[in-house]
Amino acid sequence: MKQTGTQASKKPLRTGVLVLFAVLAAVSAIGFALRDAIAERVLLGVVERNIGTDVRAELPDGLHVFLCGTGSPMPDITRAGPCTAVLAGDRAFVFDSGAGSVRKLALMRFPVGSTEALYLTHLHSDHIDGLGETMLQIWIGGSLRRNTPIYGPIGTSRVAEGFNDAYQIDAGYRLAHHGPEIADLGGFGLDPRELVLEGDSEVVFERGEVRITAFRVHHDPVEPAFGYRIDYKDRSVVISGDTTYDENLVDVAAGCDLLVHEALNMELIEAMEELARERGATSIEKILFDIRDYHTSPVDAARAAEASKAKALVLTHIVPPLPTPLLNGRFTRGMDAEYTGAITVGVDGLLLSLPAGSEEIVKEQLLR
Repeated sequence: MKQTGTQASKKPLRTGVLVLFAVLAAVSAIGFALRDAIAERVLLGVVERNIGTDVRAELPDGLHVFLCGTGSPMPDITRAGPCTAVLAGDRAFVFDSGAGSVRKLALMRFPVGSTEALYLTHLHSDHIDGLGETMLQIWIGGSLRRNTPIYGPIGTSRVAEGFNDAYQIDAGYRLAHHGPEIADLGGFGLDPRELVLEGDSEVVFERGEVRITAFRVHHDPVEPAFGYRIDYKDRSVVISGDTTYDENLVDVAAGCDLLVHEALNMELIEAMEELARERGATSIEKILFDIRDYHTSPVDAARAAEASKAKALVLTHIVPPLPTPLLNGRFTRGMDAEYTGAITVGVDGLLLSLPAGSEEIVKEQLLR
Protein backbone atom coordinates (compact mmCIF):
# COMPACT_ATOMS: atom_id res chain seq x y z
CA MET A 1 0.00 0.00 0.00
CA LYS A 2 1.27 3.40 -0.93
CA GLN A 3 2.36 5.63 2.05
CA THR A 4 0.93 9.08 2.40
CA GLY A 5 3.27 12.07 2.39
CA THR A 6 2.87 12.50 6.14
CA GLN A 7 3.70 8.86 6.89
CA ALA A 8 6.72 8.97 4.55
CA SER A 9 8.10 12.06 6.23
CA LYS A 10 7.81 10.55 9.73
CA LYS A 11 10.11 7.62 8.94
CA PRO A 12 13.21 9.68 8.09
CA LEU A 13 12.44 11.90 11.06
CA ARG A 14 12.41 8.93 13.44
CA THR A 15 15.59 7.63 11.83
CA GLY A 16 17.25 11.00 12.23
CA VAL A 17 16.29 11.17 15.89
CA LEU A 18 17.68 7.70 16.51
CA VAL A 19 20.91 8.60 14.74
CA LEU A 20 21.14 11.79 16.82
CA PHE A 21 20.64 9.83 20.05
CA ALA A 22 23.29 7.35 18.94
CA VAL A 23 25.72 10.14 18.16
CA LEU A 24 25.02 11.84 21.48
CA ALA A 25 25.47 8.54 23.32
CA ALA A 26 28.78 7.97 21.54
CA VAL A 27 29.94 11.50 22.30
CA SER A 28 28.84 11.10 25.89
CA ALA A 29 30.73 7.81 26.20
CA ILE A 30 33.83 9.42 24.70
CA GLY A 31 33.38 12.36 27.10
CA PHE A 32 33.14 10.09 30.13
CA ALA A 33 36.15 8.11 28.97
CA LEU A 34 38.10 11.32 28.39
CA ARG A 35 37.06 12.66 31.77
CA ASP A 36 38.15 9.45 33.48
CA ALA A 37 41.46 9.49 31.60
CA ILE A 38 42.11 13.08 32.65
CA ALA A 39 41.16 12.33 36.25
CA GLU A 40 43.44 9.29 36.28
CA ARG A 41 46.27 11.34 34.84
CA VAL A 42 45.79 13.92 37.61
CA LEU A 43 45.88 11.15 40.22
CA LEU A 44 49.04 9.64 38.75
CA GLY A 45 50.62 13.09 38.62
CA VAL A 46 49.99 13.55 42.33
CA VAL A 47 51.37 10.07 43.03
CA GLU A 48 54.46 10.69 40.91
CA ARG A 49 55.10 13.92 42.77
CA ASN A 50 54.66 12.53 46.28
CA ILE A 51 55.57 8.83 46.45
CA GLY A 52 59.27 8.10 46.83
CA THR A 53 60.29 11.75 46.38
CA ASP A 54 62.13 13.98 48.80
CA VAL A 55 61.97 17.74 48.63
CA ARG A 56 65.56 17.97 49.90
CA ALA A 57 66.82 17.11 46.42
CA GLU A 58 65.28 20.33 45.09
CA LEU A 59 66.41 22.72 47.82
CA PRO A 60 69.67 24.63 48.16
CA ASP A 61 71.86 24.11 51.19
CA GLY A 62 70.47 26.13 54.07
CA LEU A 63 67.63 26.32 56.56
CA HIS A 64 64.14 25.48 55.31
CA VAL A 65 61.05 26.13 57.41
CA PHE A 66 57.84 24.18 56.73
CA LEU A 67 54.62 25.57 58.17
CA CYS A 68 52.75 22.31 58.68
CA GLY A 69 50.26 23.55 61.27
CA THR A 70 49.45 27.24 61.78
CA GLY A 71 46.21 26.70 63.70
CA SER A 72 45.14 26.55 67.33
CA PRO A 73 42.59 24.60 69.41
CA MET A 74 39.81 26.51 67.65
CA PRO A 75 38.17 24.68 64.70
CA ASP A 76 39.80 25.79 61.46
CA ILE A 77 39.19 23.92 58.21
CA THR A 78 42.32 25.34 56.56
CA ARG A 79 44.87 24.97 59.38
CA ALA A 80 46.25 21.91 61.16
CA GLY A 81 47.28 22.05 64.81
CA PRO A 82 50.55 23.76 65.76
CA CYS A 83 53.60 22.35 63.98
CA THR A 84 56.72 23.77 62.38
CA ALA A 85 59.29 21.55 60.69
CA VAL A 86 62.84 22.52 59.84
CA LEU A 87 65.45 21.16 57.46
CA ALA A 88 68.94 22.21 58.50
CA GLY A 89 70.99 21.07 55.56
CA ASP A 90 69.90 17.43 55.22
CA ARG A 91 68.83 17.05 58.87
CA ALA A 92 65.09 17.02 59.63
CA PHE A 93 63.43 18.21 62.85
CA VAL A 94 59.78 18.70 63.83
CA PHE A 95 58.64 21.19 66.47
CA ASP A 96 55.27 20.37 68.07
CA SER A 97 52.79 17.97 66.55
CA GLY A 98 49.24 19.28 66.35
CA ALA A 99 46.37 17.28 64.89
CA GLY A 100 46.65 16.73 61.13
CA SER A 101 50.07 18.36 60.83
CA VAL A 102 52.03 15.29 59.71
CA ARG A 103 49.64 14.87 56.78
CA LYS A 104 50.45 18.40 55.69
CA LEU A 105 54.15 17.56 56.00
CA ALA A 106 53.73 14.53 53.77
CA LEU A 107 51.92 16.62 51.16
CA MET A 108 54.78 19.13 51.34
CA ARG A 109 57.18 16.22 50.66
CA PHE A 110 59.04 16.80 53.89
CA PRO A 111 61.17 13.69 54.63
CA VAL A 112 59.04 12.57 57.58
CA GLY A 113 60.76 9.17 57.78
CA SER A 114 64.13 10.91 58.17
CA THR A 115 63.04 13.02 61.15
CA GLU A 116 65.98 13.06 63.54
CA ALA A 117 64.03 14.28 66.58
CA LEU A 118 60.79 15.87 67.74
CA TYR A 119 60.77 18.93 69.99
CA LEU A 120 57.83 20.08 72.10
CA THR A 121 57.39 23.68 73.19
CA HIS A 122 54.95 22.67 75.95
CA LEU A 123 52.32 20.07 76.75
CA HIS A 124 49.06 21.80 75.89
CA SER A 125 46.85 19.32 74.04
CA ASP A 126 46.81 21.16 70.71
CA HIS A 127 50.61 20.88 70.51
CA ILE A 128 50.74 17.13 71.17
CA ASP A 129 47.48 15.64 69.89
CA GLY A 130 49.05 14.65 66.56
CA LEU A 131 51.95 12.76 68.14
CA GLY A 132 50.50 9.29 67.64
CA GLU A 133 50.13 9.69 63.90
CA THR A 134 53.46 11.48 63.63
CA MET A 135 55.46 8.80 65.44
CA LEU A 136 53.85 6.09 63.30
CA GLN A 137 54.64 7.91 60.07
CA ILE A 138 58.25 8.46 61.14
CA TRP A 139 58.59 4.79 62.16
CA ILE A 140 57.04 3.24 59.06
CA GLY A 141 58.26 5.90 56.63
CA GLY A 142 61.84 5.43 57.78
CA SER A 143 61.61 1.68 58.55
CA LEU A 144 63.31 2.66 61.79
CA ARG A 145 65.35 0.36 64.00
CA ARG A 146 65.48 2.93 66.81
CA ASN A 147 62.88 4.90 68.75
CA THR A 148 62.31 8.52 67.78
CA PRO A 149 63.83 10.98 70.29
CA ILE A 150 61.36 13.54 71.60
CA TYR A 151 62.59 16.51 73.61
CA GLY A 152 60.39 18.68 75.79
CA PRO A 153 59.68 19.98 79.27
CA ILE A 154 59.15 17.88 82.38
CA GLY A 155 56.13 15.68 81.71
CA THR A 156 57.27 14.74 78.20
CA SER A 157 58.12 11.21 79.41
CA ARG A 158 54.59 10.69 80.67
CA VAL A 159 53.10 11.95 77.40
CA ALA A 160 55.45 9.80 75.28
CA GLU A 161 54.78 6.68 77.31
CA GLY A 162 51.04 7.26 76.96
CA PHE A 163 51.25 7.46 73.17
CA ASN A 164 53.57 4.45 73.03
CA ASP A 165 51.08 2.44 75.06
CA ALA A 166 48.05 3.65 73.10
CA TYR A 167 49.58 2.69 69.75
CA GLN A 168 51.24 -0.57 70.81
CA ILE A 169 48.35 -2.74 69.55
CA ASP A 170 48.37 -0.95 66.18
CA ALA A 171 52.14 -1.45 65.94
CA GLY A 172 51.65 -5.20 66.38
CA TYR A 173 49.15 -5.26 63.54
CA ARG A 174 51.58 -3.44 61.28
CA LEU A 175 54.38 -5.86 62.09
CA ALA A 176 52.09 -8.80 61.29
CA HIS A 177 51.01 -7.22 58.00
CA HIS A 178 54.24 -5.68 56.68
CA GLY A 179 56.95 -7.75 58.37
CA PRO A 180 60.04 -6.67 60.36
CA GLU A 181 61.82 -5.15 57.36
CA ILE A 182 59.19 -2.41 57.29
CA ALA A 183 57.74 -2.46 60.80
CA ASP A 184 60.51 -3.53 63.18
CA LEU A 185 59.09 -3.10 66.69
CA GLY A 186 62.57 -2.10 67.83
CA GLY A 187 62.03 1.20 66.06
CA PHE A 188 58.46 1.78 67.19
CA GLY A 189 57.62 4.58 69.59
CA LEU A 190 58.99 7.70 71.19
CA ASP A 191 62.16 8.00 73.28
CA PRO A 192 61.56 10.94 75.66
CA ARG A 193 64.34 13.30 76.72
CA GLU A 194 63.13 15.85 79.28
CA LEU A 195 64.84 19.23 79.18
CA VAL A 196 65.76 20.88 82.47
CA LEU A 197 67.43 24.19 81.63
CA GLU A 198 70.03 25.53 84.04
CA GLY A 199 69.34 29.08 82.95
CA ASP A 200 66.93 30.91 80.67
CA SER A 201 68.38 29.23 77.59
CA GLU A 202 70.59 26.26 76.77
CA VAL A 203 71.98 24.52 73.71
CA VAL A 204 70.20 21.14 73.60
CA PHE A 205 71.50 19.80 70.27
CA GLU A 206 74.78 20.48 68.50
CA ARG A 207 76.12 18.27 65.75
CA GLY A 208 78.16 19.42 62.82
CA GLU A 209 76.90 22.85 61.81
CA VAL A 210 73.44 22.44 63.39
CA ARG A 211 72.72 23.95 66.78
CA ILE A 212 69.34 23.99 68.57
CA THR A 213 68.83 26.20 71.61
CA ALA A 214 65.86 25.84 73.94
CA PHE A 215 64.75 28.91 75.89
CA ARG A 216 62.11 29.71 78.45
CA VAL A 217 58.99 31.69 77.54
CA HIS A 218 56.12 32.97 79.66
CA HIS A 219 52.95 30.90 79.24
CA ASP A 220 51.66 30.64 82.83
CA PRO A 221 50.18 28.50 84.26
CA VAL A 222 52.12 26.25 81.84
CA GLU A 223 55.57 25.90 83.39
CA PRO A 224 58.02 25.43 81.87
CA ALA A 225 57.24 26.40 78.30
CA PHE A 226 59.93 26.67 75.65
CA GLY A 227 60.77 28.29 72.39
CA TYR A 228 63.59 27.11 70.14
CA ARG A 229 66.30 28.72 68.06
CA ILE A 230 67.80 26.72 65.19
CA ASP A 231 71.15 27.81 63.71
CA TYR A 232 72.70 26.27 60.62
CA LYS A 233 75.84 27.77 59.11
CA ASP A 234 75.06 31.48 58.80
CA ARG A 235 71.24 31.24 58.90
CA SER A 236 68.87 31.14 61.87
CA VAL A 237 65.20 30.73 62.72
CA VAL A 238 63.43 31.17 66.05
CA ILE A 239 60.15 29.45 66.98
CA SER A 240 58.36 31.22 69.82
CA GLY A 241 56.06 28.49 71.09
CA ASP A 242 53.08 29.87 73.02
CA THR A 243 54.01 32.96 75.01
CA THR A 244 53.23 36.50 75.99
CA TYR A 245 55.61 39.25 74.94
CA ASP A 246 58.85 37.91 76.41
CA GLU A 247 62.20 39.66 76.93
CA ASN A 248 64.01 36.31 77.05
CA LEU A 249 62.70 35.50 73.59
CA VAL A 250 63.89 38.90 72.38
CA ASP A 251 67.37 38.20 73.76
CA VAL A 252 67.67 34.71 72.26
CA ALA A 253 66.20 35.80 68.91
CA ALA A 254 68.72 38.64 68.55
CA GLY A 255 69.72 39.07 64.91
CA CYS A 256 67.84 35.99 63.68
CA ASP A 257 66.87 35.73 60.02
CA LEU A 258 63.31 34.57 60.69
CA LEU A 259 61.07 34.76 63.75
CA VAL A 260 58.09 32.39 63.69
CA HIS A 261 55.84 33.87 66.38
CA GLU A 262 52.40 32.97 67.67
CA ALA A 263 49.66 35.61 67.49
CA LEU A 264 46.23 36.15 69.02
CA ASN A 265 44.21 39.19 67.97
CA MET A 266 42.76 40.56 71.21
CA GLU A 267 40.06 42.72 69.61
CA LEU A 268 38.64 39.86 67.53
CA ILE A 269 38.64 37.58 70.57
CA GLU A 270 36.84 40.29 72.58
CA ALA A 271 34.16 40.42 69.88
CA MET A 272 33.76 36.64 70.10
CA GLU A 273 33.59 36.87 73.88
CA GLU A 274 30.80 39.44 73.65
CA LEU A 275 28.84 37.21 71.29
CA ALA A 276 29.25 34.25 73.67
CA ARG A 277 27.97 36.43 76.51
CA GLU A 278 24.91 37.49 74.52
CA ARG A 279 24.09 33.84 73.77
CA GLY A 280 24.58 32.66 77.34
CA ALA A 281 27.58 30.48 76.48
CA THR A 282 29.26 31.19 79.80
CA SER A 283 31.99 28.53 79.56
CA ILE A 284 33.09 29.75 76.12
CA GLU A 285 32.91 33.36 77.32
CA LYS A 286 35.23 32.56 80.25
CA ILE A 287 37.72 30.68 78.03
CA LEU A 288 37.84 33.52 75.51
CA PHE A 289 38.54 35.94 78.36
CA ASP A 290 41.23 33.75 79.92
CA ILE A 291 43.27 33.01 76.78
CA ARG A 292 44.16 36.67 76.29
CA ASP A 293 46.61 36.78 79.20
CA TYR A 294 49.02 34.08 77.99
CA HIS A 295 49.29 34.76 74.28
CA THR A 296 50.86 37.54 72.21
CA SER A 297 48.95 40.06 70.14
CA PRO A 298 50.10 40.61 66.55
CA VAL A 299 51.30 44.10 67.56
CA ASP A 300 53.36 42.69 70.43
CA ALA A 301 54.79 40.03 68.12
CA ALA A 302 55.88 42.92 65.89
CA ARG A 303 57.44 44.64 68.89
CA ALA A 304 59.38 41.46 69.71
CA ALA A 305 60.60 41.18 66.12
CA GLU A 306 61.75 44.80 66.10
CA ALA A 307 63.45 44.56 69.51
CA SER A 308 65.32 41.41 68.47
CA LYS A 309 66.20 42.87 65.06
CA ALA A 310 64.74 39.80 63.36
CA LYS A 311 64.97 40.21 59.61
CA ALA A 312 61.51 38.76 58.92
CA LEU A 313 58.45 37.79 60.94
CA VAL A 314 55.91 35.03 60.29
CA LEU A 315 52.78 34.71 62.40
CA THR A 316 51.51 31.27 63.37
CA HIS A 317 49.13 29.69 65.92
CA ILE A 318 46.56 32.05 64.43
CA VAL A 319 43.75 32.95 66.88
CA PRO A 320 40.96 33.34 66.02
CA PRO A 321 40.70 31.40 62.73
CA LEU A 322 40.69 33.58 59.63
CA PRO A 323 38.08 32.18 57.21
CA THR A 324 39.41 34.38 54.40
CA PRO A 325 42.75 36.07 53.61
CA LEU A 326 40.73 39.29 53.33
CA LEU A 327 40.90 39.38 57.14
CA ASN A 328 44.72 39.39 57.19
CA GLY A 329 44.83 43.18 57.15
CA ARG A 330 42.44 43.35 60.09
CA PHE A 331 44.44 40.71 61.97
CA THR A 332 47.76 42.54 61.49
CA ARG A 333 46.45 46.09 62.03
CA GLY A 334 49.04 48.22 63.83
CA MET A 335 52.02 45.92 63.22
CA ASP A 336 53.65 48.14 60.60
CA ALA A 337 54.01 50.89 63.18
CA GLU A 338 56.08 48.59 65.41
CA TYR A 339 58.20 46.59 62.95
CA THR A 340 60.04 47.62 59.81
CA GLY A 341 60.73 44.12 58.44
CA ALA A 342 58.62 41.81 56.29
CA ILE A 343 55.49 40.39 57.93
CA THR A 344 53.72 37.22 56.76
CA VAL A 345 50.52 35.71 58.10
CA GLY A 346 51.44 32.03 58.08
CA VAL A 347 49.32 29.43 56.31
CA ASP A 348 49.65 25.67 56.14
CA GLY A 349 51.84 24.54 53.28
CA LEU A 350 54.11 27.59 53.24
CA LEU A 351 57.82 26.85 52.79
CA LEU A 352 60.35 29.53 53.73
CA SER A 353 63.85 28.82 52.44
CA LEU A 354 66.93 30.52 53.84
CA PRO A 355 69.86 29.55 51.59
CA ALA A 356 73.26 29.43 53.28
CA GLY A 357 75.63 32.26 52.38
CA SER A 358 72.74 34.58 51.56
CA GLU A 359 70.33 36.97 53.26
CA GLU A 360 67.49 35.87 51.00
CA ILE A 361 64.24 34.34 52.26
CA VAL A 362 62.30 32.57 49.52
CA LYS A 363 58.62 31.85 50.09
CA GLU A 364 56.78 29.10 48.24
CA GLN A 365 53.24 27.86 48.83
CA LEU A 366 53.41 24.09 48.43
CA LEU A 367 49.75 23.38 49.20
CA ARG A 368 46.85 24.97 47.34
